[in-house]
Amino acid sequence: MENPIYIALSRQDALRRQMDVVANNLANMMTPAYKNQRMMFLEYLAKPAATPVEKVSMVQDYGVLRNTAVGPISSTGNPLDVALQGDGYLTVETRDGQRFTRNGRLQLDLDRQIVDTNGLPVLNEQDLPMTVPQNSGPITITADGTVSSDQGQIGRIKLVRFEREQFMTELGGGIFTTDEPPLPAPGTKVVQGAVEESNVQSVVEMTQMIEISRQYAVNQKMIEAEHERQRNAITKLSRLS
Repeated sequence: MENPIYIALSRQDALRRQMDVVANNLANMMTPAYKNQRMMFLEYLAKPAATPVEKVSMVQDYGVLRNTAVGPISSTGNPLDVALQGDGYLTVETRDGQRFTRNGRLQLDLDRQIVDTNGLPVLNEQDLPMTVPQNSGPITITADGTVSSDQGQIGRIKLVRFEREQFMTELGGGIFTTDEPPLPAPGTKVVQGAVEESNVQSVVEMTQMIEISRQYAVNQKMIEAEHERQRNAITKLSRLS
Protein backbone atom coordinates (compact mmCIF):
# COMPACT_ATOMS: atom_id res chain seq x y z
CA MET A 1 0.00 0.00 0.00
CA GLU A 2 2.91 2.35 0.77
CA ASN A 3 4.86 1.49 -2.39
CA PRO A 4 3.99 4.72 -4.28
CA ILE A 5 5.22 6.75 -1.32
CA TYR A 6 8.44 4.73 -1.08
CA ILE A 7 9.07 5.28 -4.80
CA ALA A 8 8.47 9.02 -4.52
CA LEU A 9 10.67 9.25 -1.42
CA SER A 10 13.53 7.47 -3.20
CA ARG A 11 13.22 10.01 -6.02
CA GLN A 12 13.19 12.92 -3.59
CA ASP A 13 16.25 11.58 -1.81
CA ALA A 14 18.09 11.34 -5.15
CA LEU A 15 16.99 14.88 -6.08
CA ARG A 16 18.30 16.20 -2.78
CA ARG A 17 21.74 14.71 -3.47
CA GLN A 18 21.60 16.04 -7.03
CA MET A 19 20.87 19.51 -5.65
CA ASP A 20 23.92 19.20 -3.36
CA VAL A 21 26.11 18.47 -6.41
CA VAL A 22 24.70 21.43 -8.36
CA ALA A 23 25.19 23.73 -5.37
CA ASN A 24 28.79 22.54 -5.07
CA ASN A 25 29.33 23.29 -8.77
CA LEU A 26 28.05 26.83 -8.31
CA ALA A 27 30.17 27.34 -5.20
CA ASN A 28 33.28 26.36 -7.17
CA MET A 29 32.45 28.33 -10.29
CA MET A 30 35.43 30.62 -9.66
CA THR A 31 37.81 27.86 -8.47
CA PRO A 32 40.68 27.41 -10.96
CA ALA A 33 40.55 24.12 -12.90
CA TYR A 34 37.44 22.91 -11.06
CA LYS A 35 35.44 20.36 -13.09
CA ASN A 36 31.67 20.34 -12.91
CA GLN A 37 30.04 17.18 -11.67
CA ARG A 38 26.82 15.30 -12.36
CA MET A 39 24.98 12.62 -10.44
CA MET A 40 24.53 9.22 -12.04
CA PHE A 41 21.37 7.28 -11.22
CA LEU A 42 20.29 3.68 -11.63
CA GLU A 43 16.93 1.97 -11.49
CA TYR A 44 16.75 -0.29 -8.45
CA LEU A 45 14.09 -3.02 -8.61
CA ALA A 46 12.87 -4.06 -5.17
CA LYS A 47 10.58 -7.00 -4.32
CA PRO A 48 8.13 -5.98 -1.58
CA ALA A 49 7.46 -8.68 1.01
CA ALA A 50 3.71 -8.26 0.60
CA THR A 51 3.81 -8.81 -3.18
CA PRO A 52 7.05 -10.69 -3.91
CA VAL A 53 6.04 -11.40 -7.52
CA GLU A 54 5.82 -7.70 -8.40
CA LYS A 55 8.85 -5.45 -8.62
CA VAL A 56 8.94 -1.86 -7.47
CA SER A 57 11.18 0.57 -9.35
CA MET A 58 13.24 2.80 -7.05
CA VAL A 59 15.83 5.48 -7.82
CA GLN A 60 19.37 4.76 -6.68
CA ASP A 61 22.31 7.14 -7.01
CA TYR A 62 25.27 5.37 -8.55
CA GLY A 63 27.97 7.99 -8.17
CA VAL A 64 29.30 11.33 -9.36
CA LEU A 65 30.65 11.83 -12.87
CA ARG A 66 33.30 14.53 -13.35
CA ASN A 67 33.36 16.48 -16.61
CA THR A 68 37.08 16.42 -17.41
CA ALA A 69 36.85 18.88 -20.31
CA VAL A 70 39.47 21.63 -20.14
CA GLY A 71 38.07 24.92 -18.87
CA PRO A 72 38.70 28.34 -20.43
CA ILE A 73 42.24 29.68 -20.07
CA SER A 74 42.62 33.25 -18.83
CA SER A 75 45.69 35.43 -18.45
CA THR A 76 46.73 36.46 -14.92
CA GLY A 77 49.95 38.37 -15.54
CA ASN A 78 51.70 36.30 -12.84
CA PRO A 79 54.75 34.66 -14.49
CA LEU A 80 54.53 31.71 -12.07
CA ASP A 81 50.94 30.84 -12.97
CA VAL A 82 50.53 28.02 -15.47
CA ALA A 83 47.54 26.61 -17.35
CA LEU A 84 47.60 23.09 -18.75
CA GLN A 85 46.33 22.41 -22.26
CA GLY A 86 45.66 18.68 -22.45
CA ASP A 87 44.87 15.92 -19.99
CA GLY A 88 47.98 16.31 -17.83
CA TYR A 89 48.37 17.14 -14.14
CA LEU A 90 51.02 18.92 -12.08
CA THR A 91 52.71 16.75 -9.45
CA VAL A 92 52.98 18.09 -5.91
CA GLU A 93 54.62 16.65 -2.81
CA THR A 94 52.55 16.01 0.32
CA ARG A 95 53.24 14.28 3.63
CA ASP A 96 51.44 11.25 2.22
CA GLY A 97 53.39 11.15 -1.01
CA GLN A 98 52.87 12.59 -4.46
CA ARG A 99 49.49 14.04 -5.37
CA PHE A 100 48.18 15.72 -8.51
CA THR A 101 46.46 18.97 -9.43
CA ARG A 102 45.52 21.11 -12.42
CA ASN A 103 45.26 24.30 -10.37
CA GLY A 104 48.16 26.28 -11.81
CA ARG A 105 48.08 29.25 -9.43
CA LEU A 106 51.68 29.00 -8.26
CA GLN A 107 53.85 31.15 -6.04
CA LEU A 108 57.14 31.16 -4.13
CA ASP A 109 57.24 30.17 -0.46
CA LEU A 110 59.70 31.54 2.11
CA ASP A 111 62.37 29.11 0.88
CA ARG A 112 61.75 30.33 -2.71
CA GLN A 113 60.33 26.95 -3.69
CA ILE A 114 57.58 26.95 -6.31
CA VAL A 115 54.42 25.87 -4.50
CA ASP A 116 50.71 25.65 -5.29
CA THR A 117 47.90 27.48 -3.48
CA ASN A 118 48.03 24.87 -0.70
CA GLY A 119 51.73 25.53 -0.13
CA LEU A 120 52.69 22.14 -1.59
CA PRO A 121 55.97 22.02 -3.56
CA VAL A 122 55.59 21.48 -7.30
CA LEU A 123 57.94 18.69 -8.38
CA ASN A 124 60.26 18.47 -11.34
CA GLU A 125 60.89 15.37 -13.44
CA GLN A 126 63.42 14.17 -10.84
CA ASP A 127 60.65 14.29 -8.18
CA LEU A 128 62.35 17.23 -6.45
CA PRO A 129 60.98 20.66 -5.51
CA MET A 130 62.08 23.53 -7.71
CA THR A 131 63.84 26.45 -6.01
CA VAL A 132 64.26 29.86 -7.64
CA PRO A 133 67.70 31.32 -6.81
CA GLN A 134 67.99 34.62 -4.95
CA ASN A 135 68.25 37.73 -7.12
CA SER A 136 67.21 35.82 -10.20
CA GLY A 137 65.59 37.73 -13.02
CA PRO A 138 62.25 37.11 -14.71
CA ILE A 139 60.98 33.53 -14.68
CA THR A 140 60.34 31.83 -18.00
CA ILE A 141 58.23 28.68 -18.37
CA THR A 142 58.12 27.07 -21.78
CA ALA A 143 55.36 24.93 -23.28
CA ASP A 144 57.10 21.70 -22.22
CA GLY A 145 57.24 22.91 -18.59
CA THR A 146 60.89 23.98 -18.46
CA VAL A 147 61.38 26.68 -15.80
CA SER A 148 64.31 29.07 -16.29
CA SER A 149 65.66 32.39 -15.07
CA ASP A 150 68.57 34.54 -16.14
CA GLN A 151 70.73 32.31 -13.94
CA GLY A 152 69.91 29.20 -15.95
CA GLN A 153 67.45 26.32 -15.97
CA ILE A 154 65.67 25.66 -12.68
CA GLY A 155 63.90 22.47 -13.64
CA ARG A 156 61.20 20.93 -15.76
CA ILE A 157 57.73 20.56 -14.30
CA LYS A 158 56.67 16.94 -13.93
CA LEU A 159 53.53 16.51 -16.01
CA VAL A 160 51.60 13.25 -15.74
CA ARG A 161 48.30 11.83 -16.94
CA PHE A 162 46.16 8.83 -16.05
CA GLU A 163 44.37 6.25 -18.15
CA ARG A 164 41.28 6.31 -15.93
CA GLU A 165 40.95 9.95 -14.97
CA GLN A 166 37.41 9.45 -13.69
CA PHE A 167 38.68 7.11 -10.98
CA MET A 168 40.85 9.80 -9.39
CA THR A 169 39.75 10.77 -5.89
CA GLU A 170 39.48 14.45 -4.97
CA LEU A 171 41.06 15.31 -1.63
CA GLY A 172 40.03 18.98 -1.53
CA GLY A 173 41.92 22.10 -2.53
CA GLY A 174 42.08 20.87 -6.12
CA ILE A 175 44.32 17.93 -5.11
CA PHE A 176 43.70 14.41 -6.45
CA THR A 177 45.04 10.99 -5.67
CA THR A 178 44.79 7.63 -7.38
CA ASP A 179 46.13 4.08 -7.11
CA GLU A 180 46.85 4.15 -10.83
CA PRO A 181 50.50 4.70 -11.81
CA PRO A 182 51.09 8.08 -13.50
CA LEU A 183 52.05 8.15 -17.18
CA PRO A 184 54.08 10.82 -19.00
CA ALA A 185 51.96 13.53 -20.57
CA PRO A 186 53.90 14.68 -23.64
CA GLY A 187 50.73 15.99 -25.25
CA THR A 188 50.07 18.48 -22.46
CA LYS A 189 51.27 22.02 -23.09
CA VAL A 190 52.06 24.58 -20.39
CA VAL A 191 50.85 28.15 -20.82
CA GLN A 192 52.78 30.63 -18.66
CA GLY A 193 51.04 33.56 -16.97
CA ALA A 194 47.59 32.02 -17.20
CA VAL A 195 45.28 29.66 -15.31
CA GLU A 196 42.61 27.23 -16.35
CA GLU A 197 39.25 28.42 -15.12
CA SER A 198 36.44 26.23 -13.90
CA ASN A 199 34.39 24.58 -16.66
CA VAL A 200 31.17 25.21 -14.73
CA GLN A 201 28.56 27.06 -16.78
CA SER A 202 26.43 29.14 -14.45
CA VAL A 203 23.39 29.23 -16.77
CA VAL A 204 23.38 25.44 -17.09
CA GLU A 205 23.71 24.97 -13.32
CA MET A 206 20.92 27.45 -12.57
CA THR A 207 18.68 25.69 -15.09
CA GLN A 208 19.49 22.38 -13.39
CA MET A 209 18.66 23.85 -10.01
CA ILE A 210 15.26 25.12 -11.20
CA GLU A 211 14.45 21.76 -12.81
CA ILE A 212 15.43 19.83 -9.66
CA SER A 213 13.25 22.12 -7.52
CA ARG A 214 10.33 21.60 -9.89
CA GLN A 215 10.71 17.81 -9.84
CA TYR A 216 10.99 17.82 -6.05
CA ALA A 217 7.74 19.79 -5.78
CA VAL A 218 5.98 17.38 -8.17
CA ASN A 219 7.08 14.42 -6.06
CA GLN A 220 5.92 16.16 -2.89
CA LYS A 221 2.45 16.66 -4.38
CA MET A 222 2.36 12.99 -5.35
CA ILE A 223 3.23 11.95 -1.80
CA GLU A 224 0.55 14.20 -0.37
CA ALA A 225 -2.04 12.89 -2.85
CA GLU A 226 -1.15 9.29 -2.03
CA HIS A 227 -1.33 10.01 1.67
CA GLU A 228 -4.78 11.51 1.21
CA ARG A 229 -5.88 8.49 -0.84
CA GLN A 230 -4.76 6.11 1.90
CA ARG A 231 -6.45 8.19 4.61
CA ASN A 232 -9.74 8.16 2.71
CA ALA A 233 -9.48 4.41 2.11
CA ILE A 234 -8.88 3.72 5.81
CA THR A 235 -11.81 5.98 6.77
CA LYS A 236 -14.21 4.19 4.39
CA LEU A 237 -13.06 0.73 5.44
CA SER A 238 -13.52 1.58 9.11
CA ARG A 239 -17.13 2.54 8.44
CA LEU A 240 -17.83 -0.85 6.86
CA SER A 241 -16.47 -2.83 9.78
